[in-house]
Amino acid sequence: MKLQPIRNATLKLDYAGRTVLIDPYLAPKHSLPSFTGRSPNPMVELPVEIDDILEGVELVIVSHLHDDHFDSVAMQRVPKHLPLFCQPGDEATIREAGFTNVTPLSNSATWEGLTLTRREGSHGLGPVIELMGSVMGFSLEAAGEPSIYWAGDTVLYPPVAEVIRDTNPDIIITHSCGARWDGDLIVMDAAETVAVCEAAPGATVIATHMEALDHATISRSDLRQAAEAKGISPSRLLIPADGETLVLGKP
Repeated sequence: MKLQPIRNATLKLDYAGRTVLIDPYLAPKHSLPSFTGRSPNPMVELPVEIDDILEGVELVIVSHLHDDHFDSVAMQRVPKHLPLFCQPGDEATIREAGFTNVTPLSNSATWEGLTLTRREGSHGLGPVIELMGSVMGFSLEAAGEPSIYWAGDTVLYPPVAEVIRDTNPDIIITHSCGARWDGDLIVMDAAETVAVCEAAPGATVIATHMEALDHATISRSDLRQAAEAKGISPSRLLIPADGETLVLGKP
């Protein structure tokens, strides 16, 4: 399989002969409002052209409707006929944007040899959840490919730990920028990402959703330093640059 983190949560995946695009956030640099007053968002440009991102895409997955996961540019540019999986409750809004093949992922679904299973996530803990709204992660499996757990916009809390323990994924993709909303952590930070590595010693953890938004508090170098301090090797925790392509096989 080939995995290319584009920017923020946006990820292009070549998996079992299919090409999947996850959470397309295609807005130009500084075209959207700031979350904290530090900088307009996104803080960096896309590393590749939109046409190149969309080339060959056969399936789209949208974890939730925050602008940094499915923005107005993506709604315009992503082909409307492509099959699209989303969390239950978001399908009406996506259909209103013109998408014609939208399926809410309530539990598990199979598409062209790929099995997707919805996983719970919590976009923070406590009262901030009401502001953030519901989110989902998912597991992805196919014959001959490494199993993937894409955790999504979630902190590390018991249901995430249970997925890791119960499914023993080969690859875990985390959102690790330590974003905060009014002081509350709303995605994993360095300590929680390191804890994921410790909970899954046989997995490769890939940290994404970094250095693109102004409410992030953890940089790539911060995360690497925290991992090294806990003895987590660079081969077990990958922290790719935007646009970098990773080639990973089944253990």
